[in-house]
Amino acid sequence: MKRIITVTVLNRPGVLNRITGLFTKRLYNIESISVGHSETEGVSRITFIVNVQEEQEVEQLIKQLNKQINVLKVTDMTKKSVVARELALIKVSSAPQTRAELNGIIDPFRASIIDVGIDSVIVQVTGESDKIEALIELLRPYGIKEIARTGTTAFARSGRRTAAEKTSFIV
Repeated sequence: MKRIITVTVLNRPGVLNRITGLFTKRLYNIESISVGHSETEGVSRITFIVNVQEEQEVEQLIKQLNKQINVLKVTDMTKKSVVARELALIKVSSAPQTRAELNGIIDPFRASIIDVGIDSVIVQVTGESDKIEALIELLRPYGIKEIARTGTTAFARSGRRTAAEKTSFIV
């Protein structure tokens, strides 16, 4: 089962290497990794997509991650309601005559052409991995020259409050 695991860490040299080494030692392939600064200065958030079959393996992995130096918090977001997004840049072969056709293909994906060359265009798309995969498949017949993807990043959705909770606040 694909798991979404987020790790909040102090932004120090070697932290990412130690954490990815832990995945390697346990023979887990990291399918996607996204790292960036968080809302707190000096703290970064790492989002991993990893395929782990057994619940016990996930629990052990989380325990091991929590033991790592500079790790502040580890969360398995797999069973939570999440907002997950990825960014992809796709360079597609395109003669000037086919650009209108390409626009028609990318428009339903809310993608956009961000660069135009003599014989190619660069398409930018954000969304869930399945959406990006679908667009790539539609663009493949035109000739994909290059693809760069960021990896998935995710947040837990905001929780909904009950009517009682809403009325308990005094404004």
